[in-house]
Amino acid sequence: MIPCSLALATCLLATACAGPQIAGVQPIDGVISGQCHTDMVRGAVGLAASDATIQRARVDSDSTELQVVRGASDRAGSATLPEAQESSAGGSRLTVETGRNNAITALRCG
Repeated sequence: MIPCSLALATCLLATACAGPQIAGVQPIDGVISGQCHTDMVRGAVGLAASDATIQRARVDSDSTELQVVRGASDRAGSATLPEAQESSAGGSRLTVETGRNNAITALRCG
């Protein structure tokens, strides 16, 4: 009886300590077209450039490729004032630019 109770308690403790599983990043409609669009990901500008945030931006932009350019610029990020040379649509690659503090400062397609 005691060995069974110990085994049950060990299993319950291991399950409780495992924590939540992080779900894979999948597109809502199940399909990535490969035609990059930054319209749906402008809200990521200013967020920390974690792996999860960057992959979510790639999927939400419908991009099949991803490029992260770290520390490319000291400019402040802006989701409402895109720069003229940035492309908001086209190509299959999303380029994520980060600043000195690893925050996303720009998103562009190419």
